[in-house]
Amino acid sequence: MSIWSRINDAIGALRSGESLSAVFERLRTPPERSVAFTIAVIALGAKMAKADGHVTRDEVTAFREVFHIAPADEEKAAKVFNLARQDSAGYEAYAERIASMFVEEKAALEDLLEGLFHIAVADGVYHPAENDFLRRTAEIFGLGERCFRAIRARQVPDAEPDPYDVLGITPEMSLEEMRTRWRDLVRETHPDRMVARGVPEEAVKLATRRLAAINRAWEEVLQERTAA
Repeated sequence: MSIWSRINDAIGALRSGESLSAVFERLRTPPERSVAFTIAVIALGAKMAKADGHVTRDEVTAFREVFHIAPADEEKAAKVFNLARQDSAGYEAYAERIASMFVEEKAALEDLLEGLFHIAVADGVYHPAENDFLRRTAEIFGLGERCFRAIRARQVPDAEPDPYDVLGITPEMSLEEMRTRWRDLVRETHPDRMVARGVPEEAVKLATRRLAAINRAWEEVLQERTAA
């Protein structure tokens, strides 16, 4: 059974009246956590896509960029997205449930937030309502303001990103402290590490864009320090 069939079954249970808590409780352990992670991206992405008042084709396409969808699963994936968009549960309920599942694994929640940012900026406009949505989601995830700013700096192309924000560091840190942070980010972004913490294989290509931004920021910091 493909992941999309399993996701479809879980969302179908929600639509038939089963509680969000009960459904996510069944998905708490590997390998089913990848289903929970994907449902969270779908549900939060579908609701966030409406945060600025409308859902664009670009945002739907961006979801397909986050998750590789085989041709045989396209119909199931479209159905799942539409079911999530119509679901009466508020986005905070989904965010709280997924946060409770990954309470000891903040990196997985950062992965999820990164995917949501990718969807938010897909139409070329980062709307204030989307920023509020993502900031509140980050708060529920317990990620903190610095993490939120770092992901926003990597994803939102409204201005040249501050390399310190991208890496989640400050100019006051020593070069070795910065180097350690950069190495940690590179290690955590490796696809194998992402799969191990519950990100489905269909979504690990998020790492490619993130890793490029991390390495570019590190090169800028090194150049600045060398020049100084």
